[in-house]
Amino acid sequence: QVQLVESGGGLVQAGGSLRLSCAASGSIFSIDGMGWYRQAPGKQRELVAHITSDSRTNYADSVKGRFTVSRDNAKKMVYLQMNSLKPEDTAVYYCNARIRQDRYRTPDNYWGQGTQVTVSS
Repeated sequence: QVQLVESGGGLVQAGGSLRLSCAASGSIFSIDGMGWYRQAPGKQRELVAHITSDSRTNYADSVKGRFTVSRDNAKKMVYLQMNSLKPEDTAVYYCNARIRQDRYRTPDNYWGQGTQVTVSS
């Protein structure tokens, strides 16, 4: 069984910063891509940032230059540093990872439970 657990959300004023963390645990052979998605009320879930197993990154245009995704493979963790936050960044942020539970299986897609980020104006 595999779990992704996020932490680090909260309430911050516009222009402030937050750092989200996501820890993967359980029966894990390897982790491929990891990423962060967000979903605001009434909107579809959208990709925020993605990082490959060899640390190549890509970002949504709306967060480029403000957010930074990173990972620690030894700790099985992915992070999202969010700077210069705007009210429109308010959403539930979800961690995502493609994880292999053994060398013979194709990777499965896993989600965390989500963490609320609220940016006040």
